[in-house]
Amino acid sequence: MIYYFDFAIWFKLVRLAARESNPDARRGLLKLLLWTVPLRATFHTLCFFLDGILFPGLWFTRVKAPVFVIGHARSGTTLAHRLLCGDERFSAFRYYELLLPSLLQKKLVRLVAWLDRHLFGRRIEQRLQAWEKRKFGPTQHIHKMGLTIPEEDDLIYQASCASGFWMTKLPYMGELDFFHIDQRPAASRRRMMRFYKECVRRQLYLNGSERIHLSKNPTWCGRVESLIEAFPDARFVVLYRNPYETIPSLLKLLNVGWKLQGNMAPERIRESTRVMTDLSYETYLYPEEALRRHPTVPCAIIDYRQLTTQPKATIEKVYADLGIEMTPAYRAFLEAEEARAKRHETEHRYSLAEFGLDDKEIRQRLAPLFEQFHWDADAASPTPQETPHA
Repeated sequence: MIYYFDFAIWFKLVRLAARESNPDARRGLLKLLLWTVPLRATFHTLCFFLDGILFPGLWFTRVKAPVFVIGHARSGTTLAHRLLCGDERFSAFRYYELLLPSLLQKKLVRLVAWLDRHLFGRRIEQRLQAWEKRKFGPTQHIHKMGLTIPEEDDLIYQASCASGFWMTKLPYMGELDFFHIDQRPAASRRRMMRFYKECVRRQLYLNGSERIHLSKNPTWCGRVESLIEAFPDARFVVLYRNPYETIPSLLKLLNVGWKLQGNMAPERIRESTRVMTDLSYETYLYPEEALRRHPTVPCAIIDYRQLTTQPKATIEKVYADLGIEMTPAYRAFLEAEEARAKRHETEHRYSLAEFGLDDKEIRQRLAPLFEQFHWDADAASPTPQETPHA
């Protein structure tokens, strides 16, 4: 399997970068796209090729009944993913493992980590922790990130120029589309998903081929059909939370990231915010629509309110819906999490007005879901609360 690179998106990113009016931003983006990205992709390509030679057991590793956690961003996907990761039978990508898709690269990182612990007094680890604080500090209160924390599988496409990560660098939401993968031509879609499956195989080889791959990706709400096509035995967990809370929270996170770039024109940020708002409605509606076309695909629905107040009972129902037997050890883990959840207090508040959102329009466009989850009862508070969970 050769490394996947989306040349069409790369060319478009280069054109958009060349249009940047800010000279410093333009030079920085072009350096990244014309120098750094090709070098990284070439290195990944070489390592990806060597995997099949150096690790022959990889050819016999199979991906069996993976579980995909999806839902609108800020709907509790991170919390659900973290709780499920408490079951040792699952395998998930850590942040650094997504940036290094090759099995050879991951093995080398683990070797360096071992040497650092036993010979260098954890000096490399301390420097990386300092880097994490600088890199992720400004948004840690919204979404906790770290090199060894499980993250969204979409980052596996970062060096391939096929990841939504690029929206944080170039907020051209009207011209770049990383959501509607199911609408792409069949050949393009299958090539993209084939690469992802190869990356999952490598991770299972590393963590244990008997494990179940566990993925969390809010942006993958637009590729449910593609995932089922690539993984016919896939299982889904879909999160739902009041959109009066999730949509402004997501827009806040994106706007913070864009403004940290320091060179984005306000009008472009406003336009990208508008496009992202429209895309939010599809994120809520499309997964259910796609899964209805595949009634035999196991699916569990999670109400965010139940996840935060009754995590144990909620996850137990997920296991029942997906046909997974719960072990005593994992049940004990959930009991401990339940006790901790009762001590949790919300910390952040975002309003609809901050982004010019109309609560009546949201209610109208997502009417079936409002009725299904009785979100109107939550509308009494004009300023919805926000928790650190994504």
